Amino acid sequence: MREPVSSGSFFSMPPRIQYSHPSAKHQCADWLGQAIQLYPSTRECAILCIGTDRSTGDSLGPLVGSQLEKSASPNVRIYGTLDEPVHAINLRQTLHKMQKDLRSPRVIAVDASLGQLSSVGWIQVGNGPLKPGAGVNKQLPEVGQIHITGIVNVAGFMEYFVLQNTRLSIVMKMADIISAALAIATQSCMAKHAPIQ
Repeated sequence: MREPVSSGSFFSMPPRIQYSHPSAKHQCADWLGQAIQLYPSTRECAILCIGTDRSTGDSLGPLVGSQLEKSASPNVRIYGTLDEPVHAINLRQTLHKMQKDLRSPRVIAVDASLGQLSSVGWIQVGNGPLKPGAGVNKQLPEVGQIHITGIVNVAGFMEYFVLQNTRLSIVMKMADIISAALAIATQSCMAKHAPIQ
C-alpha cells in the first residue's frame, strides 16, 4: 500500500502530487480509480483533453490525448489531440459531438492550469467538473465529472504570455505522468465492468 502523498477527500481538498515524485504515475492512477468508482458503472468512458498546440503551456491536454491514443482501452474515447485539439473555439461543438457519440459516459477532463510559484509542477486530481479557460478569464462550459490538471506555470500577470513561454520539458514530463495514470486507471475500471464471457 502506497503512503499518501497528500491528504484530503475528493469533496474537500483534491489530492495532488509533484510530477517528479517517484510514485506520481501510480498515485494519480489510484486517485483517478477512486474518483471513477464514485459514478454509476458504464462501459463508456471519455477523456476530454483541452488545450492547443499553438501554446507550449496550453499543449498539456493535446499531448496527453495523443499519448492516450496509443495506450488507452478500446472502450475509452479520446477527444483532444495534437492533430485535433479541443480548445475555446470548438469546445461546445466537441461536447455536442460527444453527446451524439456516447450514452452518459464517465467524462474525465484534462487541462493545464496556472498557479502560485510553489505549485508549479503539481498534478491535481479532482471530483467534479473542470472550468476550462478560468485562468485566462474565458467563459466556457464546465466539463467532466472528474478532472485532472497540471500546474505548468505561474498565474497573476499576462497569462497568455506566460503560457506561451512555459518550458516544454515540464509540460512533456507532466503529460507522460498524466497519460500513463489515465491509461492504468481506465483499463482497470473498464476491466471491472467487462461483460462475463
